[in-house]
Amino acid sequence: MTSARTGTYSIVARDADAGSLGVAVQSHWFSVGSLVGWGRPGVGVVATQSIVEPAYGPRLLDRLEAGEEPESALSALVADDDAARFRQVAAVDAAGAIAVHTGDGCIEHAGHRTGEGFSVQANMMASPEVWPAMAEAFSSAEGPLARRLVTALEAAEEAGGDVRGRQSAALLVVPAEGEEWRREVELRVEDDPEPLAELSRLLDLHDAYALADEGDELAGNGDHGAAADRYRQAAALAPHSDELLFWAGLSLAQGGAVDEGAAAVQRAIDAHRGWRELLLRLDEEIAPSAESVRRALGIGD
Repeated sequence: MTSARTGTYSIVARDADAGSLGVAVQSHWFSVGSLVGWGRPGVGVVATQSIVEPAYGPRLLDRLEAGEEPESALSALVADDDAARFRQVAAVDAAGAIAVHTGDGCIEHAGHRTGEGFSVQANMMASPEVWPAMAEAFSSAEGPLARRLVTALEAAEEAGGDVRGRQSAALLVVPAEGEEWRREVELRVEDDPEPLAELSRLLDLHDAYALADEGDELAGNGDHGAAADRYRQAAALAPHSDELLFWAGLSLAQGGAVDEGAAAVQRAIDAHRGWRELLLRLDEEIAPSAESVRRALGIGD
């Protein structure tokens, strides 16, 4: 029996519109994401916690992929587990079917609540209001699945959270279909005094990079106006990312906004002088606007 007493709250959920599946978790335990959350595109997601047995993750997903219903799959694994009374496990499959088990040996306050396409579960909590607060917050939240999952975690913390405090958090979202390795979002905070704040910051950065990727694709298709809009959104979402500033600046310049683009590149250079050196190294094939930006900044003359 794995001996880690990881007081934890988590959520597993399916997005009814997109079909994506997600799991999010927070605990006062180092690297909780490496233990609790499991997912497979088009198959399901699993949270395994309390006195955690990580094997529930891949074993449940294998059964779901083979066509078994979550309830029967989880019941079979629990029946074969001598330490089942100490386990807390939840799963949701690609159709939104739910299964959850909270053993009577889980340290109080412990419990779970299910809703349409989701389950929230918690153990070793400061208050029995934690998991009901999560369910209510997720049910009323709007926007992408990843944001709704984080909202549920934040509600748990506001309701008291882990009785020991907080240390790590993780977020995993997999698409409705695709190869096993595919991820929409995969973020971990291994050790931080405010793991949910850090998780939210990382999600902002993730979304900013996704916007920049959209901008690159639009620019490649010649739609420079829409591309410039994506770059500006990315910079606003992650204003302290010199990486995004640099490449967004070059892309803005390529779309004709040379002064705006050069200003963004200069801010990146001010943050880290290595960007100036890189700007000098870029040729036209990699960055067609590099020369115009160099001229605007008076670099390399």
